Amino acid sequence: MLASWMGNPMHTLVLDPGFLPIKVISWRRALCLSFLDKVEVLASYEREVRTVSHSYPTPSVVRLLHAARPGPQVVRFSRKNVYLRDNHRCQYCGVQYSDHELTLDHVVPRVDGGKTTWTNVVTACAACNRRKGGRTPEQAGLPLRTRPARPKWTPMTLAQRLPVHDVPEAWRTWLGVASGR
Repeated sequence: MLASWMGNPMHTLVLDPGFLPIKVISWRRALCLSFLDKVEVLASYEREVRTVSHSYPTPSVVRLLHAARPGPQVVRFSRKNVYLRDNHRCQYCGVQYSDHELTLDHVVPRVDGGKTTWTNVVTACAACNRRKGGRTPEQAGLPLRTRPARPKWTPMTLAQRLPVHDVPEAWRTWLGVASGR
């Protein structure tokens, strides 16, 4: 979910009472929290939500009015997050590629019992992935540039790893993302 919320006007950034980003929720949940006086709406999207008798701006950034217990900060496994972890570089040849030019490769092939996990999947260009085939990197003579691991960054620091155009304008101040980066 991490990368999918960036640039998506269907999500709202939640700040703690001290204005620090803590999570991302749906705009519907944010609107409900606003009606319940649990959050203060700090910024809204241009899009409005209409009822029969009222119109409400879609919340983009909200601040909790009371402290909440923080939940675990985990980076979910997804293709986009693997690309971000590996900095869009083929882990065999080291060349940087765009999303549509990369593939995911299982270090220990699935036919040999390899799982689709953070520690067994890396980014690879199509040519290196074909060369490796259903073998391990050692068998194929393609050493890994870095060992795959679960990312150390948290969901809120993810915005600093993405291109600036993928971060909603209203979130940039709160996430410390410069507009001209």
